Amino acid sequence: MASSSTSGWDRVWAGAHLATLAGAAQDYGVVENGAVAVRDGRIAWIGTAAEARSLAAERCAPVEEVGGLWLTPGLIDCHTHLVHAGSRVAEFEQRLNGASYEQIARAGGGIRSTVTATRAAGTADLLRGAAERARRLCAEGVTTLEVKSGYGLDLATERRLLEAARLLETQVPVSVRTTFLGLHALPEERRHDRDGFVAEVCGPWLESLAAAGLIDAVDAFCEHIAFTAAETARLLGAARALGIPAHVHAGQLSDLGAAEVAARFGALSADHLEYVSEAGAAAMAASGTVAVLLPCAYYTLRQTAPPPVPLLRRAGVPLAVATDCNPGTSPCVSLLLALNMACTLFGLTPLEALTGATRHAARALGLAHDRGTLEPGKRADFALWRVERPAELCYGLGANPCVGVVRGGEPIAATQQSP
Repeated sequence: MASSSTSGWDRVWAGAHLATLAGAAQDYGVVENGAVAVRDGRIAWIGTAAEARSLAAERCAPVEEVGGLWLTPGLIDCHTHLVHAGSRVAEFEQRLNGASYEQIARAGGGIRSTVTATRAAGTADLLRGAAERARRLCAEGVTTLEVKSGYGLDLATERRLLEAARLLETQVPVSVRTTFLGLHALPEERRHDRDGFVAEVCGPWLESLAAAGLIDAVDAFCEHIAFTAAETARLLGAARALGIPAHVHAGQLSDLGAAEVAARFGALSADHLEYVSEAGAAAMAASGTVAVLLPCAYYTLRQTAPPPVPLLRRAGVPLAVATDCNPGTSPCVSLLLALNMACTLFGLTPLEALTGATRHAARALGLAHDRGTLEPGKRADFALWRVERPAELCYGLGANPCVGVVRGGEPIAATQQSP
């Protein structure tokens, strides 16, 4: 039990079983029959329900009785491509008829088909689609999510994507972190000017978008069908010079040393990691880079080599879990489903998976100081669940046991959460 202050509480939630996921969290950091007090949008106090009721009465603070529900930190989806236009259902059919991801991409499909649709869409259309997807995530207890650009591949459209991502907070009760995925794919019109394109992304594009306040981080798709380790390093170096943190799409289809590049530049995360060496894992552990596992993409692509979770565990790399919501390889708007897949496909324990969508997901976004666990001083983002035990959040397929969400100390109405 902990307290920063017991004066001036705005509201108390009492009678819940808390999964704080704080400290060592070997047992989810459970507080049975506990309570959370909130002041000015932050957690002011955590303890037993009985003590909370007494203190609240002394201070005339309203008490919400939650009747034995479980209360966890708000979930965090730390890797999405939420803002885009168009659908890639035709490619879904092609893959089921035998075409590989690489074959589809080299034939002009994949990312490029989404680029065509996205370039033709206005900000209002992009925002409308992204808001619908975000509401579905929020209905499952998500209170923070990351949104990448990367479907514009020209400066004007990349700017429009990032502007739509920033506006998402005005449409949906969720906190958004924006990522400039500058090196996602080589645009068709620049196929004979690769070096020039990379130079523009790492120079004037990055500088312009950063000056406009649109970027919280950068990202690059380091893969043999996308960009090299050297090109990835160039973007991360340019971002570091501007004080901007980084993520890396690393090791999804092959190991090009992307994990080592991410670690060398102190990236917040390296994401996918179906292919990563012992050296890559060791480098990530030394730099504090989080491994973001994306099981829905692995499932959609019908991959057969899962991330080497035992290796990452042994190395001491923090493991996060996210949806990778995108139109081509992970059309998923359920973080709970991603948790289940992380357990069943990758062998995570329910504790690891839930920690990966809260505590380690916050770390992957550079927000560990502010959210991801239930602790005094942190932002009062939490979700209420009608479950028997926390592991149930990783157990159900298609069920949504979330019965309430609080963001910044304010309950979110069901009408705001629903799609």
